[in-house]
Amino acid sequence: MLNKLTSMRIEGQHNVYNAILSIALVLSVVYLYNFFNHSDDVKYYKRNFNMISLNLNNIDELLLRENADTARGRNANCTIWTCVNIYRCGQDRIKVFVYPLQEYVDANSGEGAVHLTNEFYQILNAIVKSPYYTPNPNKACLFVPSIDLLNQNNIRPALVNKALGSLEYWSDGQNHLLFNMLPGTHPSYNRVIDINTDQAIILGGGFDSWAYRVGFDVSIPVWSSLLRKGAMVKSNNEEYLLIVAQLNIFPKHLWILQNISEEHPKEILFLKQCENSSLTRCAVHIKRNPFQYPKVLGKGTFCLLGRSLRLGQPDLLEMLAYNCIPVIAVDNYVLPFEDVIDWRLASIRIRESELPSVVDKLKVISAHRKEELKNQGRLLYNKYFRSLEALTLTILEYLQCRIFPHNNRDKRHWNFLDSSSGRGMNPLFLSRVVNRAEGFTAVILTYDRVDSLFLLIEKLSLVSSLHSILIVWNNQQKAPPLLSALPVISRSIKIVHTRDNRLSNRFFPYKEIQTEALLTIDDDINMLTADEVDFGYEVWREFPDRIVGFPSRLHVWNNFTSHWRYESEWTNQISMVLTGAAFLHKYWSYMYTYRMPPIIKQIVDSRMNCEDIAMNFLVANVTNKPPIKVTPRKKFKCPECINNEMLSADLNHMRERSYCINEFTQIYGRMPLRAVEFRADPVLFKDNFPEKLKRFSDMGTL
Repeated sequence: MLNKLTSMRIEGQHNVYNAILSIALVLSVVYLYNFFNHSDDVKYYKRNFNMISLNLNNIDELLLRENADTARGRNANCTIWTCVNIYRCGQDRIKVFVYPLQEYVDANSGEGAVHLTNEFYQILNAIVKSPYYTPNPNKACLFVPSIDLLNQNNIRPALVNKALGSLEYWSDGQNHLLFNMLPGTHPSYNRVIDINTDQAIILGGGFDSWAYRVGFDVSIPVWSSLLRKGAMVKSNNEEYLLIVAQLNIFPKHLWILQNISEEHPKEILFLKQCENSSLTRCAVHIKRNPFQYPKVLGKGTFCLLGRSLRLGQPDLLEMLAYNCIPVIAVDNYVLPFEDVIDWRLASIRIRESELPSVVDKLKVISAHRKEELKNQGRLLYNKYFRSLEALTLTILEYLQCRIFPHNNRDKRHWNFLDSSSGRGMNPLFLSRVVNRAEGFTAVILTYDRVDSLFLLIEKLSLVSSLHSILIVWNNQQKAPPLLSALPVISRSIKIVHTRDNRLSNRFFPYKEIQTEALLTIDDDINMLTADEVDFGYEVWREFPDRIVGFPSRLHVWNNFTSHWRYESEWTNQISMVLTGAAFLHKYWSYMYTYRMPPIIKQIVDSRMNCEDIAMNFLVANVTNKPPIKVTPRKKFKCPECINNEMLSADLNHMRERSYCINEFTQIYGRMPLRAVEFRADPVLFKDNFPEKLKRFSDMGTL
């Protein structure tokens, strides 16, 4: 028996030893596999990093023979799907490979194809230091040649064509990025730069609509050597309405501007450039008063960017740096990143034919509107254009959004308002750096209708997408109900007791809100079904920048009174969704509280009216988009409330709301609301299908 137990113990030990050896063998294979792959990356990294780190005066030469391969001519029909091999890019992030630094020299004459500039060196270093860089070309999605094409005046096209064709991974230019963004560059008509770029993506400054391949090329600002890194001037000494200080203005427009400046000598500062000024240009007023450029831009509220002999000029960047509002008078100029940056929020754009009336157009712009434009321009510059490093990272992030749009839905719009304080993160362009809770927070504004409040809580508890409820108790004379007295539901309920009875309290960004989505709802809106609320939330998820809700209204122009009128009748059009039952992003609460013109909040709180109109104006002014009404329901009456308890029962209520629309229009300097004939309804909800086939079947009637 003892021998048998001993043999069993020995056999068990052998099994353990065999298992350990097997595990060790597997781990060794995995380690060796990872080691060789990693060492391959290390090899590439060391080689490429050392190349990037070399001094510009110590770069290897590559001889270009007469029979060297030459890049083909530019493909004008390229799109992101035809001239980019997307399959190289993986599933979630682009990787960018930078070719080792080399100087390409003609084997016969000994002349270089192009010399590396300090600006291009900074761009390459910024790419290498970015999270998008890879030292391994086999894992790269995009390739950046170490051939400096920033300024076409400094290149030899024939040699550059050979240099591009000789690149190891050129492959007809697929997935290659070519920078072209220094003054002197002129991407016009059917050519972008005077070299053969084949299927490469051009990152160019000064595109016009004839040369720009929409969705493929990238329009970027022309860099200015006059701006030091991070230079940003806040000028409070605005002496002139408009500064005209642009080189090489189109002769016809130059004559128009000279005449305008003579008619308005106090409003316009018209500058003539010194001869042979080039980049170190100075400027002299027509009265021979000396000004130092570009500091003179800070003396104007607006700066003109007109048609010039070359679109590739750094004027736009210099205007932003000195916080002068650009007035863009070029019909076919493609502004930097214009498909993701709404330049209407930071500049004024007029047609070239409107140039003679530019002063009249600028004079009617309100002080608040000018301050908004300056704030947007300042923040765009500080965020995206303050240095070559920042601009390079902006380009890479833009390409990331373009190639992986499904992973970057929130980056469709890059304008923002308050990133310095961490408040007001715009959902239209910022990635979700914080893991916010899913679902929505129902923010219920109430005064003392406890029974109606309790009924609403019970109905909201049936909504599957509800995350939590926040009760904003607006009655300072009466204590809110105890939490123990509230209906028992499975979601969190919190109560905030406000200090003052203000309608604006419903939009305060309370710290208790943990979700991006808010359902702002009145305590008497208890007729909505769970399916209606769930469907409204699903629609908001598709359009997080808009107000999505149930009761809708319209603004109408009255030709007799020459004023806007608030319209609550049933029509085919809507331009407002009332926030008594609407979804919106928490960002708009920050905007309403901290960035909206204070006078609007004063109007709302003093009249106890129009807070929903103010929110619609705010969102429309930033996005230039209409709200979205969901479901066909139009009646939103409290079935158990007496009319004299309701704020809207006041006979002056509708008249005051028309007053609000006209006052807000005057404050914003324009009518931002957009009327639309559109309503979102669930698929199949009216069709004769079994209810079990419909996701949202319990939809209310008119």
